[in-house]
Amino acid sequence: MTDAFGHRIALTVPPRRIVSLVPSQTELLADLGLDDEVVGLTRFCVHPAGWKARKQIIGGTKNVRLDRVAALSPDLVIANKEENVREQVEAIAEDGCPVVVTDVATVADALAMIRDVGVLVGRSTQAGALTDQIVAGFDALAREVAGAAPLQVAYLIWRDPWMTIGGDTFIHDVLHHAGLVSVFGGQTRYPVVTADDLRAAAPDLVLLSSEPYPFKPKHHQEIAAAMPGVRVHGIDGELCSWYGSRLRHTPAYLAELRRALA
Repeated sequence: MTDAFGHRIALTVPPRRIVSLVPSQTELLADLGLDDEVVGLTRFCVHPAGWKARKQIIGGTKNVRLDRVAALSPDLVIANKEENVREQVEAIAEDGCPVVVTDVATVADALAMIRDVGVLVGRSTQAGALTDQIVAGFDALAREVAGAAPLQVAYLIWRDPWMTIGGDTFIHDVLHHAGLVSVFGGQTRYPVVTADDLRAAAPDLVLLSSEPYPFKPKHHQEIAAAMPGVRVHGIDGELCSWYGSRLRHTPAYLAELRRALA
């Protein structure tokens, strides 16, 4: 395959020593049936439970310890265009290790990535079954929200300053499947917004993500005070932003959220 950086990846046998630089793709490897093959991961790879205690931590997603990666002698490193630093990823590749860099902006991209990774690690059948399950879930979600009026939402991922999501992000696409339309969808990436911007956008609902910022009840109260009459609701950030096997659970969660909001 050719990855997001234009690198051609060709493996003659399934890898036996994999390093994952991306939490959602670490979980994907586990759900494809791999364990011993995954020898290194980041400190943010919290799923599956127990892996961080048993495997080598190679730093964070933005500050990979290149020496630790090299010491593991991996035969495949899995990275992501947005979550990792290009210079660090290319330094790993220059040492001669096969590196695949994914780029996921939509649910359709995530399905393609899962299939590609399944091929690379020798788990095509498992990857196909997983993507079928995800597709079925989103089809059911589409039926659930069909005919319902879209909700205009402000999805916040950070505080001080407030940060939200643009229309070119994976989160934006996931929300769209549930009839949740970002009021800042005309912007790109993760724009900084002010309280005045939030009020001017006039969302029906403000969603406070559980990650990366750890919003607490006092922050819900802060937004509610700044925007009287606008509902404020917490939302599971992993289920909206992780583009690996966790997507199996996303449609049912969003369907339940829509029912709760109604």
